[in-house]
Amino acid sequence: MLFVRTPRAAKAPPPETRERILDAALSAFAEMGYEGATTREIASHANVPQGLLRYHFGGKLQLWKAAVDRAFDDIHAGLNVSSDTPLDRNDPLAPVRAAIRAHVRYVAQHPEFVRLMHAEGKRRSPRMRWLVDRHVKPMFARLEKLIQYLQKVNRLPADIAPMHFAYSLIGAIDVIFHQSEECRRVTGVDPTDSSVVESHFRAVEYMLLGPPPVEPSS
Repeated sequence: MLFVRTPRAAKAPPPETRERILDAALSAFAEMGYEGATTREIASHANVPQGLLRYHFGGKLQLWKAAVDRAFDDIHAGLNVSSDTPLDRNDPLAPVRAAIRAHVRYVAQHPEFVRLMHAEGKRRSPRMRWLVDRHVKPMFARLEKLIQYLQKVNRLPADIAPMHFAYSLIGAIDVIFHQSEECRRVTGVDPTDSSVVESHFRAVEYMLLGPPPVEPSS
């Protein structure tokens, strides 16, 4: 009787190793593009053998998808926390402000994510279609609900299509981090400094939502 050895499923790498690999992958794909990044360089930056990437993630495309998935998981985690912000009678826009702050904080810490999104979003490619269908459309649907809420509380005209507000919001949040070197050269300021990040999300809130409510005097 012949016994056929069935291949064993690859075990997931330890969490800290997986995080290191995905961090290195996201940075490499953002800086060098999908075509320019190599698994050899990613493995080197993650300080792991190149074979470990093939064993746990398969090919380069699977690694790219895993890095993108992890980034969006982190974004959704921040947005989920912001969606739990209780409604405040004095500030009906508190949940929207919390969502803006969560996204600003994420992209400030991960400007490589912004660069990857800009690079992929301008190309008609299978990766762009996968990225949009898997992540961007669901996030846009979630943002639409916020926009509808803004229209309901008369902070945004009802005849403005959600896409205009959505892309204005994304641009207002992201560009300073996408072009961080330019910002440093122009202003002498590091946009990823914690105090600048706080100032930035207050500026975005003010431009798109108007001034925050005045705290009632005690």
